[in-house]
Amino acid sequence: ALLCRGMQASKNKNTDKAEPFYRLSVPKQKTSSEIINEARNVLRTLRTRRPFTPTEDQRKLFGSGSTRAPQNRPPSVFSLHASSFDLAESRPVSGVRLSPLDHKPVLVTFAKDEDSSICLPKPPADAAEVRKVSSARARLFRRNSQGNFLSAKMVSSDQNEEKLDSEEPAMMSNLCRSNDNCLAEQRSYTPFNDENRQLICNERISSSEREDFLKGTAGKFLFQLRGESDQIKKAGRSSSWPRSTGWKRRVTGLEDETRMNESEEEEIFWHIKILPILHELEKVEDNIENLCLACTKLYQALNEGNMLGKRFKRRSVLLKTLYKLVDIDSDPLCLKLAKIILAMKVDGKNLLSVCKLAFKICRNEKNDYIIQNDRLLDCLLEVLRTEDLQKSNEALLYCMGAIKFMSGNAVLLNEMVNKGAVEMLLQLMKQINNIKENDIYFSNLGHLLVQLTATLRNLADLPPARRQLICNGAVSELCVALEQHMNAKDVCTYIVRIFSKLSSYNDFCAALADCSRCYILFLALLNKHQKQQDLVIRIIFILGNLTAKNNQAREQFFKEKGSVNTLISLFQTYRELDLNAQKWYHERGGEGKNRPKHPSEAEDVLIKLIRVLANLSVHPSVGAALAAAHHVVELLVTVLEYKSVDDSEELVISAATAINNLSYYKVKSSAVQDKKLHIAEILLKLLMSNNMDGVVEAVRVFGNLSQYHEICDFIIQKKIYKFMIALLDAKNQDVCFSACGVLLNLTVDKNKRALLMEEGGIGKLVDCLRDFGPADWQLAGLICKTLWNYSENITSAASYFGEDTDTLLVLLTSLLDEELALDYSLDRDLRDYNKLYWEREFKPVAEKLLDRIQSHHSFLPTVTITPF
Repeated sequence: ALLCRGMQASKNKNTDKAEPFYRLSVPKQKTSSEIINEARNVLRTLRTRRPFTPTEDQRKLFGSGSTRAPQNRPPSVFSLHASSFDLAESRPVSGVRLSPLDHKPVLVTFAKDEDSSICLPKPPADAAEVRKVSSARARLFRRNSQGNFLSAKMVSSDQNEEKLDSEEPAMMSNLCRSNDNCLAEQRSYTPFNDENRQLICNERISSSEREDFLKGTAGKFLFQLRGESDQIKKAGRSSSWPRSTGWKRRVTGLEDETRMNESEEEEIFWHIKILPILHELEKVEDNIENLCLACTKLYQALNEGNMLGKRFKRRSVLLKTLYKLVDIDSDPLCLKLAKIILAMKVDGKNLLSVCKLAFKICRNEKNDYIIQNDRLLDCLLEVLRTEDLQKSNEALLYCMGAIKFMSGNAVLLNEMVNKGAVEMLLQLMKQINNIKENDIYFSNLGHLLVQLTATLRNLADLPPARRQLICNGAVSELCVALEQHMNAKDVCTYIVRIFSKLSSYNDFCAALADCSRCYILFLALLNKHQKQQDLVIRIIFILGNLTAKNNQAREQFFKEKGSVNTLISLFQTYRELDLNAQKWYHERGGEGKNRPKHPSEAEDVLIKLIRVLANLSVHPSVGAALAAAHHVVELLVTVLEYKSVDDSEELVISAATAINNLSYYKVKSSAVQDKKLHIAEILLKLLMSNNMDGVVEAVRVFGNLSQYHEICDFIIQKKIYKFMIALLDAKNQDVCFSACGVLLNLTVDKNKRALLMEEGGIGKLVDCLRDFGPADWQLAGLICKTLWNYSENITSAASYFGEDTDTLLVLLTSLLDEELALDYSLDRDLRDYNKLYWEREFKPVAEKLLDRIQSHHSFLPTVTITPF
């Protein structure tokens, strides 16, 4: 029986049915080695580079390629001042607006000493008495002092709004407080001892007196108040005081007492720890370094006193001090300010302003170093986690923009992953995806989605982030966002860039392939944005990755309506663009700096389009259909016609590979079969080039086409067979394998077998068997098949094999000895794989060839067998 190489056997189980090769009768062994992909398969997938994404020259909210009209999107550049903040929004959450009093203050004199002026309480004699706290006195002090320790201008009328909590309900009737005045309310006298007196505050005490008093003796006065109040508390327990109308009655208990104690501790902490730092911050003439140091101390003090957040009662005074410092316009200082303001849980206009402040700081790449050494990222991530998407969408936009800028720094990028930013961003995306197109917030949230997807694209570079993206269902959420924002090119571009990066990895590629909706979305995008090269090339690259190793993906994409027509349309569009660019170049002399770069943008799209076609053709039914698609084959042939491998190496070799895959299929109305002679003629140019990769690809195509008699005659006519024999000296296994395949098909024809004797063909085949045999049983088997066909009508071994007869006998005998031939030093999988091909590809035909030679050889020399 003759052995015809025809179309080389694919080791892919999906193509075994179409294999026209000589098949071995030995049963297939089911070992793990069978999953190893053979690079030598005629049906081969293509690899290519991921599209290059240039880094933005400047950090902007929206990149230079954004299609959003400037008037319809938030600005990247803006001015920010203290006036951008609103103190009215900074009141503590416990504040209650009190109705103004409808009577005038009355100055009350003491009963026993009418001439005495206002007396301040004396400190208690016993130091232990200092620890006995009176909440009424403490809050009296707080109300009098609030807003006056700094300049009077800093105090807003909103500071008058505060809940009044009391340890003793009876005490509430004795206190009526405002920000600047302590009003004495006259009550009926109830004697309890000679020392008892009513609480009085002179409203005529000047602001400067209060300020000097508080600055100098705040702590001492606080202790005096607390000691004095102890006497009042004792009196309160033995007397019944009338309650003034308009006060809410509170039930005393453990919770109230605890709350009062905490409030008094906060007062002490405020005056001892916080107040001195605020005075430091008032010194605007001080240098930036000192102000930054003061801000650091302030944050630490607030954190130590549990005063971060919304429930701190002097929050508005503190925030107003910080807001004023924004006008200094120093990035290091503003970073400190932003961190504290965010930690105070501001909302509304203030949240927007502080997020803009953070955005402004992060926009300058030079600030990355100081941001790394602070905890601004924690504060911004907390905003993303807690703020309402619809209520604070603009603040979230600038917050996300700041995080996007941070993600451009490798150190901060790793920090994001460690702090769970991936899961947080996907949760935010899920919320955005729940807002439908007819919602009033949809357009604004599209701006936010641009920042979010740009950040995810940067995170996709890190292996831990990729794992988190897969585990948290990123594929489905990204596909939903892609479908809902199909008209927003920038959103689509960022999502496609994410897929482009991640689809290069097998685990993510498998997850994407399982999302059946993705193929429809990609086709819709290609049809909608056909001339947007940056978007098109990435989608095509993703499709190439999906179809590279997944047979199901190949079939599913091919079955989508209009899939092949979309690819053909893109091929035609970008071929025209490439032809026009080439024509323009030649019209201008075709030399010098005007020479277009390779690959050009249009050419790069064609490379990746051809890759998709080549990958699809590996599937049996899809490949057969594409082989019969005349438009597809014509487009591939035109590439070989107008491009040279010297100028466009990857494009030309890709086109030859795709044609090689399609030439594998023997189907009715095959376009490759119809054009086989034309294809053979244009391949001559590639075959004679100096590019070895191109030569090998051309030889592979001839290996498939040489099953047709017309091509065999063409090979003889053009003396291509001599070139194939010469390639046996290439010392390269793949080159020898491809050349041997063509020679095998030539030996099917009796009239062409003698050609092997020319150019020393037999000797070169024997040399290849000796050099590569033990390491490549497929090549060894192919050589034996060629020699088997060649020696079909043998009468004498010497007349057919000449001086190589004895060498061939020694080689065959040695290679058929399992112990000598198989290298058992390999690991188990490779050993099984090696043995499988030795048994299936080499042993059957080698045994027959050895028997034939021995039976026609008159003298068998003594053979010394040496291990390989």
